Amino acid sequence: MPTQTPQTVSPSVHREPWGTTPAGQQVSLYTLRNKNHLTVQVSEFGAVLVSIRTPDRHGRFEDIVLGHHQLEPYLDRKTAQFFGATIGRFGNRIAHGTFSLEGQTYALACNNSPNALHGGPQGFDMVLWESAGFVQEQGVGVKLSYLSKDGEEGYPGNLQVTVTYTLTDLDELHIDYQASTDRTTVLNLTNHTFFNLSGNARRDVLNHELTIYADAFTPTDAELIPTGELLSVQGTALDFRTPHTLGARIRSEDGHLKLAGGYDHNYVLRNSGLRHAATLFEPLSGRVLETFTTEPGMQLYSGNFLDGSVTGKNGRCYQQHDGVCLETQHFPDSPNQPQFPSTVLQPETTFHSRTIYAFKQRPLNL
Repeated sequence: MPTQTPQTVSPSVHREPWGTTPAGQQVSLYTLRNKNHLTVQVSEFGAVLVSIRTPDRHGRFEDIVLGHHQLEPYLDRKTAQFFGATIGRFGNRIAHGTFSLEGQTYALACNNSPNALHGGPQGFDMVLWESAGFVQEQGVGVKLSYLSKDGEEGYPGNLQVTVTYTLTDLDELHIDYQASTDRTTVLNLTNHTFFNLSGNARRDVLNHELTIYADAFTPTDAELIPTGELLSVQGTALDFRTPHTLGARIRSEDGHLKLAGGYDHNYVLRNSGLRHAATLFEPLSGRVLETFTTEPGMQLYSGNFLDGSVTGKNGRCYQQHDGVCLETQHFPDSPNQPQFPSTVLQPETTFHSRTIYAFKQRPLNL
């Protein structure tokens, strides 16, 4: 029998101590709750999206993201695995950890030999952010701020960045990014949440049905660095213009998938402005995740490198394909690919970006 829908409650923000960093810094965890009982938890450390509890088609609330219940595993990259992390300064890969800007070549901290990945070994997911919770008419949330100093991980400029999570009563999570710099730099901010709509990761994600509103992708070499081309998805295992399960073609002989060991590809989204990027559906639970973004691209990552070595929530050892990421972003290696949308940020400008995750349910007969 369907679970009775609970009565609505007043939206709220709750802040609680969540441990300390090795340097002795106090870390807080925020719990955001909307009127429909949907809850989101965010950590000051790494501006990490720790949990999202949403109902299935029968009204049962469960966590739909991978990660940890405690702070400690997020302090170590081996166990953090970018679960729910805010990524910066530059999401995805930069070839050989180098780029040139205004006639100067910059060498970055490399952590994906021989390339730089997700901001380096001490990227934005490995620092403590300042925070403030809020309750506003548009929703409840937390605003996190961080000053990335000139030269941090090799990037130029003092970069002031804010990430604001807002949970609305429409069951939407808005992630708003803003950044400014005192020196020309490059920037590619994203969120690296691993979704599993089955609830509490009781199954892998290979039965999830995915639609991506993109006609092209950026092919890569064996090191997952873009070749600079834009290729049509037509006739490839990367074509999600109509719904396909993630598992339907993941073991195919498609060369692009064999290079990555599954899906780890940047899609060129249609149009511009805030628009629909993807729809993810888990048939057994009925949960639906719709993704909207102002970014030009979205990285589809099927958890290829999860290998059972990390024990996460509820004692589950996360295995390959236990989660899927929909990382809204600019394209990988953009500083070395002048034909791609620019990731250059000038001192006189302010960067703005918005991504929305909308949570829904689909009844059995649809």
